[in-house]
Amino acid sequence: QVQLVESGGGLVQAGGSLRLSCAASGRTFSSIAMGWFRRAPGKEREFVAAISWSGGSTDYADSVKARFTISRDNAKNTVYLQMNSLKPEDTAVYYCAAGLRDYASSTVRDFGSWGQGTQVTVSS
Repeated sequence: QVQLVESGGGLVQAGGSLRLSCAASGRTFSSIAMGWFRRAPGKEREFVAAISWSGGSTDYADSVKARFTISRDNAKNTVYLQMNSLKPEDTAVYYCAAGLRDYASSTVRDFGSWGQGTQVTVSS
């Protein structure tokens, strides 16, 4: 099982940027897809972005397209989420997830390991 630790969350004003990082342990990192999900207060967990094992394929929720960018560095066992033009509705706990497959997926059941989450708060 892959161990995941997120970092980079915080408080930012609307229109600002944050970069989340997720450090993974385990030798399988470079062969699996990775993803980011979020859960806002009182809402269900929702898909944000995913990236294939090689980084060659990505998928985004419509709500974050053109604002967020997912990337990975397999040499560092790390996946990133660059968040630009942040909005108050982006406020949530963001979770990193390790995939059970090598392709990018937006489905929760395609992910087998989860981090503890990092809080992102966007003020208006």
